[in-house]
Amino acid sequence: MTAGLPRLVLDTNVCLDLFVFVDPQVAVLDAALRAGRAVAITREDCRAEWLHVLSYPQFGFDEATRARHAAAFDARITCLRAADLIARPDIRLPRCADPNDQMFLELALHGGATALITRDDALLALAKRTRREGLFEILTARAWSDSRVAIS
Repeated sequence: MTAGLPRLVLDTNVCLDLFVFVDPQVAVLDAALRAGRAVAITREDCRAEWLHVLSYPQFGFDEATRARHAAAFDARITCLRAADLIARPDIRLPRCADPNDQMFLELALHGGATALITRDDALLALAKRTRREGLFEILTARAWSDSRVAIS
C-alpha cells in the first residue's frame, strides 16, 4: 500500500452503494479509489460479511452476479492479513450500539485508517468521540467527498 494516502474503511452499506447500486453519493469516493488517491482496506471478517450480504434473497443475485460484485470488491479493497494489523492495547474503542458493526471500528483502529466511511447511524453516533480522541474520522461518503473537494 502507498504511504501517505488516506486509508479508508468502508462499511457494507457503502460497499453496496459503490459496487452494486453505483450511487452518485459515492462518485468522488469511487474516483479517488480508482485513481489511487485513497486506499480502502478490509480484513477477512468484514469481507465475509460482504459476501454474506450479497447472498441476501432480497437482492436476488445469481451466482455470476455475486461473483462479479465480490470481484469488484476484491479488486478495489485491500484485505489485510492479521500480521498487517497494528495491536493497540493502549486504546479502548467505543462500543457500537450495533455489535455487528464493531468489527469496522476495530479494523479502522488496527488497520491505521484515517476514516471509516458509513451511513450507519450507530457508527456515525461515535464520530465525535473518535475524532476527539484522535483515532479516526467516522463520516458519510458524502461528507468525506465534500472534504476532498474542499482540499482540491
